[in-house]
Amino acid sequence: MPTEILFQTHLVLGYVAWLLCLSAYIWPWLISMERLAAQRAIATLHSFRFFGLVFILPGVVSPDLPASFATFAAYGDFATGVLALLALITVRIRQLFWPFVVAFNVVGTVELMVDYYHAIQADLPAHAGLLGATYAIPIIYVPLLMITHIAAFYILVRPHQNAPRAITGDATAS
Repeated sequence: MPTEILFQTHLVLGYVAWLLCLSAYIWPWLISMERLAAQRAIATLHSFRFFGLVFILPGVVSPDLPASFATFAAYGDFATGVLALLALITVRIRQLFWPFVVAFNVVGTVELMVDYYHAIQADLPAHAGLLGATYAIPIIYVPLLMITHIAAFYILVRPHQNAPRAITGDATAS
């Protein structure tokens, strides 16, 4: 199977698997929480994005990995991770926490979208072997990151709930 098809198949299946996991386990848990707790959980996941600096670590990726992709991905992930860490550090200072939540989600979403653009421009799917040990990042980790950014935006804009939803069963029938 050609490298390009293999990479694209892996990427699509990464999204499918994470969407199934999200719908069965993560989403019910997130929406049962208060908004702050849900955003804190999402920020905790994104706080590990400093790991994206591995795209510029010699010996981990091929030196032929296009710099237009690797450099932006590395520093964009790093910036998003720092913003997520700042959100977590300021969780008790609501006036700072919420702007950091918005910032890491906006920066992280834009960064991933630009990474996709750079990957297409560099024909990265056809040269996925250049990713070396980082191959799993776009296949396994990036789909989860993008999906949780979307979830975070939804949680930010949904009407505020003071208490977690209760499962009422037939009690809502008239």
